[in-house]
Amino acid sequence: MATVSAGAKLPFSKMHGLGNDFVVLDARKHPLVLCEHQFRAIADRRRGIGCDQVIVLESARHPDADLFMRIRNPDGSEASACGNATRCIAARVMGETGRAHAVIETVAGLLMAEREPGGEEISVDMGEARLDSSDIPLAEACNTLHLPIALGPLQDGVAVSMGNPHAVFFVPDVMTIDLPSLGPQLEHHSLFPARANIEVVQVIDRRRLRMRVWERGAGITQACGSGACAVLVAAVRRNLTDRTADVVLDGGRLIIDWLDNGHVRMTGAWAQSFSGEIDLARLSDREGDHV
Repeated sequence: MATVSAGAKLPFSKMHGLGNDFVVLDARKHPLVLCEHQFRAIADRRRGIGCDQVIVLESARHPDADLFMRIRNPDGSEASACGNATRCIAARVMGETGRAHAVIETVAGLLMAEREPGGEEISVDMGEARLDSSDIPLAEACNTLHLPIALGPLQDGVAVSMGNPHAVFFVPDVMTIDLPSLGPQLEHHSLFPARANIEVVQVIDRRRLRMRVWERGAGITQACGSGACAVLVAAVRRNLTDRTADVVLDGGRLIIDWLDNGHVRMTGAWAQSFSGEIDLARLSDREGDHV
C-alpha cells in the first residue's frame, strides 16, 4: 500500500458548513498513515492549519458508496458522525461526478445526500435517531428523555444518538450558559462511557430553536449538524416543537426534519474556503515536538 511519509507535502482543502470547519485530505489514490499526533498538529489553530475536524477521504468499502469519510477530532480521536462535514464532502463528490446526489460512507453507516434546487444547500439523510440507553451509549439503563444528571443550570437532559452520543439541555437563554466550563465536565460525565456532545437549546417557537454546542473532542464549535438533529429529536420528544424546525447555531441555520420513518434529514449551506499543501515536517502540536 502506498503511504505518505511524515516529511511529505500533502494537498488539502479547507471547507466549512456554517463555520464548522474542516481540513480535507484525499487518500483515495494514495492512502495516508497518520498518527494522532499528526492529526492534532494539522488541527492546531496556532501552529497548524486549524480546524474543528480533519476529514480523510478513503476508497469506499460499500459498493453503493461514492467514498468513505473518516473523521478526526482536534484531540486526535476518531468521530463517527459529522453532519456539516457530510454536506461538504457530498458537495465535493457531486462536483466530481456531475450528479445531484451522493452516498457517503462513514463509521456510522451510509449517508444519502442530494443537492437542493439552486445548488447552494445540501440535504443529508443522517439516519435513524436512536433513543435507547444502550444505543447512546449510557453507563446505566435509564429514561433517555430525563437523564439523571445535573450541573448548575443544565438539568433534566435528553439523550439521543445520531451515530454519536448527544446530551441535550433546554434552557431559557443559551447565551447565559457558561458552556466553556460546563461542556467539558458533562462531556466526561460517568454516565457517558464514550463521552458525549453537549447541546444547550432555547425554544423560540414550535418552528425555531436556538442552539449552542460543546463537541466531544473538539470543544465549542460554530455549528454541529448531528447535534442539530439530536436537538430537534429531543424537542419533539418533549412536545416543544413540530417535527420540522429551523435550528439556529452560532454559525447559521440548519433545517431539520424528523421523518415519519425515524430518520432525520438535515439541510444547510456549505463552502470551500481555500486549498494548499501541508508540510508535515513543519507542523507540531506542542513546542519542540515535531511530527
